[in-house]
Amino acid sequence: MVKKIDKKSKDKSKEDSAGLFIPAGCLIGLGVGLLVGNPGSGIMIGLGLGFLVMAIIVNLKKKK
Repeated sequence: MVKKIDKKSKDKSKEDSAGLFIPAGCLIGLGVGLLVGNPGSGIMIGLGLGFLVMAIIVNLKKKK
């Protein structure tokens, strides 16, 4: 059985992958925060950067 994939579902899967920047940012922030000695602040900074990168990636994909 062959599953047809239309253009909308391809675009949706690309947008869904942009959400991976949020947990990635949290984990990177946690690692940096543990190195510096303040893991809470590191997580918050990583979370903010994850949201920022996600927004940038989604906007760049919309322009294409």
